[in-house]
Amino acid sequence: MQSAGYQLSAGSRAIVSDLRHRFREKFGGEPRVFRAPGRVNLIGEHTDYNDGFVMPAAIEFYTWVAIGPRDDSHLVVHSMNFPDDAEVRLNQDGQQKRNRWSDYVEGVAVMLSGTGHQLRGANMLVRGDVPIGAGLSSSAAIEVATGLALLASSGLSMDRVELAKLCRRAENEFVGARVGIMDQFISCCGRAGQSLMLDCRSLEFQLLPMPANAAMLLCNTMVKHELSSGEYNVRRSQCEEGVHWLSRWYPDIRALRDLTLAQLEDHAGDLPEVIYRRCRHVVGEDERVTEASAALRRSDLETFGRLMAESHRSLRDEYEVSCPELDIMVEAAARQPGVYGARMTGGGFGGCTINLVRVDAVDAVRSAVAAEYQRATGIAPETFVSTAAEGAGEVSE
Repeated sequence: MQSAGYQLSAGSRAIVSDLRHRFREKFGGEPRVFRAPGRVNLIGEHTDYNDGFVMPAAIEFYTWVAIGPRDDSHLVVHSMNFPDDAEVRLNQDGQQKRNRWSDYVEGVAVMLSGTGHQLRGANMLVRGDVPIGAGLSSSAAIEVATGLALLASSGLSMDRVELAKLCRRAENEFVGARVGIMDQFISCCGRAGQSLMLDCRSLEFQLLPMPANAAMLLCNTMVKHELSSGEYNVRRSQCEEGVHWLSRWYPDIRALRDLTLAQLEDHAGDLPEVIYRRCRHVVGEDERVTEASAALRRSDLETFGRLMAESHRSLRDEYEVSCPELDIMVEAAARQPGVYGARMTGGGFGGCTINLVRVDAVDAVRSAVAAEYQRATGIAPETFVSTAAEGAGEVSE
């Protein structure tokens, strides 16, 4: 199994040391420690489950897993973030989700054993630093860290792309969220200092260097509206309905990524209005990702920022997954000197915005956006600055 070979920061070394200490206190023995990052998506939202294109980067927020072997076939999991422990019997059929945080752990174990991997019993201690509900993919981080830890503890290995696919299946089939492949893929395969343009059908990808003169500023609205999970699945169904309609004229299409905007516009009047708008976002967003990739290669951050703004407007008006808090945050950032682009990131209805900001303007932008947002909403936001981080792997002090 690939090891990331991390050069850990002082803060990360302290986390590893604390995890080892707490593991010894709770379970005894010396654990191995793994971590997997959350992610931000620079552009390409709601395209992944339409076989389209995305441009994520791993971020410096992680789920950490300390693991040690047991002599039986049980998996005992303790979280430092939630009060309840979980215990499951490995390598058994018929396991069902419990609608708890541990479903993400158990789902990965179920998928591994269901694909012929004989897992060894283990004790696990989990710590999550990816903000939950912020659209930064805390779920993929715990899935990927769990998968790496269970495989290593059982003396098994798996290709990183295959692990990403398996973790996605765990979230689709066990947890019940119909997510695409992007989150698990970038958590597995991210590279420090680089974003990644991913073809979500072929899983081919290109690494794109992040410009040295720009930083990623993440601004958390601190809200997550209740309709988010249900509406996510509704949007996916609407896209599938769009493919069904459009296959009358384009019988070879398998997903919205197979269409051009010109083809879609030729049949705008033939589709139900809401289905047309959902399709227009996805098809247009795929084209924006392709254009943004070319802009990033030539360090054209003005064009990249324009595309981010277009993406947000499309998510707000055509896909209808933004919310007033996200719009206020994006508009506040767009007014600040030194901001190349701003948009919502993640599934929507709350969570974070991603802002590409000139390095020497980060502190001023961070303060101004937070102040404007709090004045408008009465909510104090959280803001984070992150570089593009390395993907998942085993760590040591």
